[in-house]
Amino acid sequence: MLLTYLRSLLTVAAEGSINRASRRLGLSQPTLTRQMQALEQMVGGSLFERGPSGVKLTDAGHALARHAPAIIRAADEALADTRRHARGQHDELRIGYIMSAAQAFVSPALKELRGAYPAMKVRLSELTPAEQIDGLRRGDLDLALVGHEGRGLEQEFYARRLATFPAMAALPASHPLASRSVIGLEELSNEIFIAVREDQMPGRNGWIAALCRKAGFKPRFGPEGTSITHVYSLITNEPGVTLVPGFLRLFPHPGIGLVGLKDEQATWDLLVVWHRGKHSEALKFLLESLQSAARSGGAKAAAGPRPGRSV
Repeated sequence: MLLTYLRSLLTVAAEGSINRASRRLGLSQPTLTRQMQALEQMVGGSLFERGPSGVKLTDAGHALARHAPAIIRAADEALADTRRHARGQHDELRIGYIMSAAQAFVSPALKELRGAYPAMKVRLSELTPAEQIDGLRRGDLDLALVGHEGRGLEQEFYARRLATFPAMAALPASHPLASRSVIGLEELSNEIFIAVREDQMPGRNGWIAALCRKAGFKPRFGPEGTSITHVYSLITNEPGVTLVPGFLRLFPHPGIGLVGLKDEQATWDLLVVWHRGKHSEALKFLLESLQSAARSGGAKAAAGPRPGRSV
C-alpha cells in the first residue's frame, strides 16, 4: 500500500493537479485524495500546498519525493528477485563449507558444475558449522556442508547424508597410545576430553559423549576450543584428547597423533543441507555432483583405511 501511495505522490507532483493525476492513474479523485491524506498522516505533516491553479509540493513533500524513487526501485528489485527464487531461477550459488571437507567433495563437484553451467556464479564461504546454519537461516547461503550439527535441521531444511567417516582419537603425539594403529575407545576413559564451544560446533560435544557412553564410560570434558585448530592447540598444551572425523587425517597437525578406533559404530556423518522449496537446475546438479563425488571414492579417500594410522 505504501508503494502505491508513493507512486501516486510522484504522479500528483508531476501533474500538479489531483484531477489530472487521478485520470492518469485511473483512480477516482476522492480515492487519490484519501491516499495523499494517508501519506500525510504517516509523515505527520502536509505534503502539498493546494491553490486555485493546482497543487505544489511542500518542503516535506519534496523530501519524500526525493526518496520515493529509490524506495520503489528497491522494492521492485526485491520482489523480482523473490519471484526468481520462487521459480527456482538463480544466477548465483552461495555455498558454505568446512575446509576439511572441500578437497574430497566440493572441488570435484564444482568442476562438474562449471562445465555444465559456465555462466553460474559461485560464492564459496569457509565457515564454522554454526556460521553455516546461521547463514542458511538468514538466507545468505543456498547450501551448507556440515557434520552432525545438521541433524537437528530436518524440520527447517532438506538434509542429505553425503558420507560417513570413521571417528579417530586425537592425542598428543607424545601420548603412549599415539604410537598405536588402533585403540578401543574405552582406553580413553581416564583422559580429559577437550570440548568445543557449542555456539561454534553445536552438537559436537554431544556426539563425543554419545560415543563414549556406548563404550561404557562418561567422558570428562575440560577446556573448550573454538575450532579444530584451537582444540589441537589445547590438546598439546593441557594435555587432553578428543574425537574427530577420519578425514582430518588428510591435514596433519604438529604435535597431534590421530589413531583409529576399534569401535565400528564410532562414525561421523557429513551432511549437505539446503533450503526447502523450488530449486534451480544448477543447485540440483550440484547436489547430484556432490553425491557422485562421494560415490566415486571421495569419502573413502578422505576417510583412509580402517584401522587408522598415526600421523
